[in-house]
Amino acid sequence: MEGKSYQRFPKVKIREMKDDYLKFELRETDASMANALRRVMIAEVPTIAIDLVEIEVNSSVLNDEFIAHRLGLVPLTSERAMSMRFSRDCDACDGDGQCEFCSVEFHLRAKCHSDQTLDVTSKDLYSSDHTVVPVDFSDSAGYDSSENRGIIIVKLRRGQELRLRAIARKGIGKDHAKWSPAATVTFMYEPDIRINEELMDTLTFEEKRNWVDSSPTKVFDIDPNTHQVVVVDPEAYTYDEEVIKKADAMGKHGLVDITAKEDSFIFTVESTGAIKASQLLLNAIEVLKQKLDAVRLSDDTVEADDQFGELGAHMRGG
Repeated sequence: MEGKSYQRFPKVKIREMKDDYLKFELRETDASMANALRRVMIAEVPTIAIDLVEIEVNSSVLNDEFIAHRLGLVPLTSERAMSMRFSRDCDACDGDGQCEFCSVEFHLRAKCHSDQTLDVTSKDLYSSDHTVVPVDFSDSAGYDSSENRGIIIVKLRRGQELRLRAIARKGIGKDHAKWSPAATVTFMYEPDIRINEELMDTLTFEEKRNWVDSSPTKVFDIDPNTHQVVVVDPEAYTYDEEVIKKADAMGKHGLVDITAKEDSFIFTVESTGAIKASQLLLNAIEVLKQKLDAVRLSDDTVEADDQFGELGAHMRGG
């Protein structure tokens, strides 16, 4: 009925989980909640990234700004980002953004002393905090550590040198992509596929094979024993409607009915490595809860500011 609301209790079911990959189902909710969760994972979950670079010596072929930009894009382990302060809100350093509560200091010193080119990588960055270091991709990529020393920042020839100090701070992807913890976050509606068995029985084996082959992805197959068309992987369907067009071309309108379940979504999440994919989901849910609480408290501005600070003001458009 119009104007009537229903209380929903979304459910999450994990299908596959790795450090940098997560696939899960979100059920008993609608597209607005699914898209809100996707957008929060991309742009609202905080991480730590290099935000200030002070270069002492740079005789490489890359200019200072280029190197600073490359350093900012190096993903850093950010498990403690949720508990850190935003530099703009830090009262310990009056917003300077260079104290232990809101920043982490890095140093890099490299000089080439041989005729062989020296690769300066993310592993040459030395952190003041052992919990915040450049992400190590050597194990996950399947490379031997001697072959993959990290993300290349610059290459030095004999006599060239690079010395710098860098400050990493907490931020979110909405401010700059370097703070986004997600490489990819996508979701799709779970398809509901129903075959009209009576119409299907009127087809010859060759017609069934042609119809099954009309799908660009392997959604259907023919049972070798019963010669019946079966759905083998409904989630492989890409809503291209090729099988529906093929059925219409064969004069079998209504051979298959494919609809999207409006309350069931399948998410695929890939992390940059800054935080684990599973932790990314948990942090996104926590941030989404905070934003919803800020909306509920928006009428009481004093209470909202006390509890949520800038987030409360931001939700009111301040």
